[in-house]
Amino acid sequence: KVYNGEVRVEALSEINLHIKKGEFVFLVGHSGAGKSTLTRLMIREEVPTKGQIMVNGKSLLRMRQREIPYFRRKIGFIFQDFRLLMDRTVYENVAFAMEAIEMPIGEVRQRVPAVLEMVGLKDKMNSYPHQLSGGQQQRVCIARAIVNDPMIIIADEPTGNLDPDTSWEIMNILYAINKRGTTIVTATHDREMV
Repeated sequence: KVYNGEVRVEALSEINLHIKKGEFVFLVGHSGAGKSTLTRLMIREEVPTKGQIMVNGKSLLRMRQREIPYFRRKIGFIFQDFRLLMDRTVYENVAFAMEAIEMPIGEVRQRVPAVLEMVGLKDKMNSYPHQLSGGQQQRVCIARAIVNDPMIIIADEPTGNLDPDTSWEIMNILYAINKRGTTIVTATHDREMV
């Protein structure tokens, strides 16, 4: 992946990666190594300058624009900067992911509390993001990413803004999700966490 601006930047070069279903993979490297670029390529937020990206047997390059939202429904993405809706409760933030794909309201009402319990936030269901700690906000992001039962979860520096104890809690949640069969791809610069 090359970015051509005032200065040409080669973000990724000669990457050859195969991730099998059900694996837990770490993309490790220093800041600026291209980890976030690779995760954005994997969700078709960007396209490579050259090369090919296949996910679940489908070429992301050949994917039509109208197919992208349907493809992304199968992927949970955990952002480094949380990207929570600050004017909505924890419940509403997680429910939003289901409502966006037009899930029946009954299924939303059943699944959201179950997922919040899984990440240890059932008692914070009616709280707003500003009332939560950073670790709790990251748990909301994880709940939002898993609520639609994706085949892959991509986490971009999910512990980057958290203290060490909270980081371990977050990684243990991701590990438990992986043990249920979900493929996890985590970009991090934290070698100790790996």
